[in-house]
Amino acid sequence: MANKRVLILSYSYSHQTRNLLKTMVAGMEEEGVEIVWERIFTVEKLRFPIGTIPSTFIMMLQTFFRKRYPINPLNESAFQDWDMIILAGPTWSYNPSGPVLSLLDDEGKKLFKNQTVLPMISCRGYWRVHYWGLKSLLNKCDVKTVLSPIVFSHPTPEPWRTIGVFLKLAGRTPEAGTSWFRRVYPKYGHSRKQVEKAGYLGKELGHDIQSGMELTGLSFETPIRTETA
Repeated sequence: MANKRVLILSYSYSHQTRNLLKTMVAGMEEEGVEIVWERIFTVEKLRFPIGTIPSTFIMMLQTFFRKRYPINPLNESAFQDWDMIILAGPTWSYNPSGPVLSLLDDEGKKLFKNQTVLPMISCRGYWRVHYWGLKSLLNKCDVKTVLSPIVFSHPTPEPWRTIGVFLKLAGRTPEAGTSWFRRVYPKYGHSRKQVEKAGYLGKELGHDIQSGMELTGLSFETPIRTETA
């Protein structure tokens, strides 16, 4: 039986999505899936961290209104028929990231028409609006199917998660030092357990794809729960 072919399209601002995908890709490849991983890059590199509190407020406001960030062209190898496309990236102010929105604007129908798309979302925790908006945009591209998403949220509980992410974007290091805040916010981003979980999900997904399972029947536990780093 020929190996199934999966295209991964990803944008990772602070490397959180990339770290999850590394183990997920390894798990899928162990099951014999052929992976082509196409990373999305902006024309002008976005600074991380943003660096100041005012600049962070401005970017959060702009992304709330779905500001687009122009991207570099994809390799022509991405424009093929695939057994599945995984579209992965972070949530920005409840929305898909600006580079992913630009991808949909520029190449949406050419990439996604008649394809099966699995969203993978990295977020603080507020992912549903992101998914609904992304699904609506993909449907306008005449996709075959948009599957239920795989979602990874930062494991630190609220309100510390939101405060910590904001401070990190503003150029602070809230997870460092010996301050009281470090006790409630020990790590920025995803935990090691979540990265390991991505590998297990990759193996599960790879097995299901290779076995010829009906992809619309896939259902993933969304690991939105508190974990220690």
